[in-house]
Order: sequence, then structure tokens, then C-alpha cells
Amino acid sequence: MRKEAVQRGRIPPSHSGISPNSLSGGVGGTGPSHMGADYFNGQQVSELISQLLRAEPYPSSRYGAPYAQAQMQASASGSSVMGIDSICELAARLLFSTIEWARNIPYFPELPVSEQVALLRLSWSELFILNAAQSALPLHMAPLLAAAGFHSSPMSAERVVSFMDQVRVFQDQVDKLNRLQVDSAEYSCLKAIALFSPDACGLTDPAHIESLQEKAQVALTEYERLQYPSQPQRFGRLLLRLPALRAVPANLISQLFFMRLVGKTPIETLIRDMQLSGSSISWPYAPGQ
Repeated sequence: MRKEAVQRGRIPPSHSGISPNSLSGGVGGTGPSHMGADYFNGQQVSELISQLLRAEPYPSSRYGAPYAQAQMQASASGSSVMGIDSICELAARLLFSTIEWARNIPYFPELPVSEQVALLRLSWSELFILNAAQSALPLHMAPLLAAAGFHSSPMSAERVVSFMDQVRVFQDQVDKLNRLQVDSAEYSCLKAIALFSPDACGLTDPAHIESLQEKAQVALTEYERLQYPSQPQRFGRLLLRLPALRAVPANLISQLFFMRLVGKTPIETLIRDMQLSGSSISWPYAPGQ
């Protein structure tokens, strides 16, 4: 496996995250395992998982501080609910972290840019939900509906009910991940499995992408066997989360979290523009554009 993808990463091998489930231990070093093991939280992990973890852009200086500040502001105002702007800002950071993570994991940077775009366009909503669960993104109904513009534009009662049902589906998927107590290594593998989908449109070699997906699945299988030997069904339960995530409409996530920032600009267009230009992680659109 080529290591340039990891060497291009800007994330040091040890960072604390914004939730107890995010990366909290060093993953550097080598071990005697036949898998080329490194260490995560004192336990051996495969080289692939170690590289996936190193690519995680969750240093507290970038994500923990705004999250804590938003919570303090909510508390100061006598509310336990974060404001709309704070939630949307955190959501944008999570979206950017998805793209930044993909750019720094093994195999992905070596693919043609057109295929990188195709993979991200298909999987970004699944990756966002995984990041939302991992980072404990606050999901209170009222500010989410306000962010989606429900209080500023009239709409039928039927549409409101339908939309709220979809919001509950989104929240339910996050809750199910939280109940599984997914750790950082598992999140990284799940994101790699979701990203390397041979179902993406426009792939020149879907079989190659499928082989990359299988590498992540094998790494997760071995990790579960070593780390959770008393939970033989854990791998299956984790893997079954992915089809359920894809059932959450991407346009729902766009309307909930990004309407105030990009207006009607599709997130898929944003991802395409960022990948084609090779731009750094910054919001390239004016609010409401």
C-alpha cells in the first residue's frame, strides 16, 4: 500500500476529539502482528485502521472549541438548546471534515479526481450522519426546523408532518449508532466502507472500488474479533447500519443543516467544485447563494 496518502495528511497521529468516541489515543508505532499492526488506545490495530484514524480531522482546537463555546452561549441564555447558527456552523465543519478525511486516507487520493467526486457525491450524506453521531452533533427539533426555513416560509401541514417524520428518521439513525457505542476505529472503517461504494455512477473500474471496500470490511472484521471477542454479532450489527443510513434522503440533510449557508446550491455541486479545484477546506459560497 502506498503511504503518500497518509504522508500528505496534516493531522498528527494523536488528537483528542469532541466526543468520548473520537480519537483519544496515539495510533503511531508498529507491532509484530502479521497485519502490520499499530496501536490505538493501547490495543493493536491493523495498518489500514491506523491510517484511517490518522486521517481523522478532529483536533479539539478546530471542533471542540466552537462546540463548547456554543454550549456555553446556550447556557448563558438560559437554554439547553444550541442556536441555529451554531448548529449550522458545526454541521459545515463536519461536512468539511468528511472531505478532508477522504483526501488523506489510503487509496482515495490515488483515484482519478472524477472518481473521487463520484464516490463523495454518492456517500457524503452517509458520512455526514456517521460524523454527526461520532461528534455528538446536537439534534433538537426546533432549531433544525428553523434552520430549514420552516418558520419563515408557509407550507402545508402535510409537508410539515412529512418533513418532521424524516427528521425523526435521521435522529433515529444517530441514536442507534450511539446505542451501539461505536468507537473511533469502527467509525473510520464504516466510513471507508461507505465511501468505497462500487455503486457510484461514472466509475471506470467498479471492481477495483469494491476491492477497496472489501479491504475496509476485512480490517473491521479482524478488529471486532480482537477487540470485542464477547460480541460475535457486533460486526454484523455495525455493517447493517450502512443501508439504513443510505435510506436517509440527502436532500433532507441539505435542507436541515446547509440551507442557510448555501441556499439552493446542491451539496453535490459544492463537493464537485472543491475536488475539481483541489481547494482547501473553506466554504466557497456566500450565505444563501
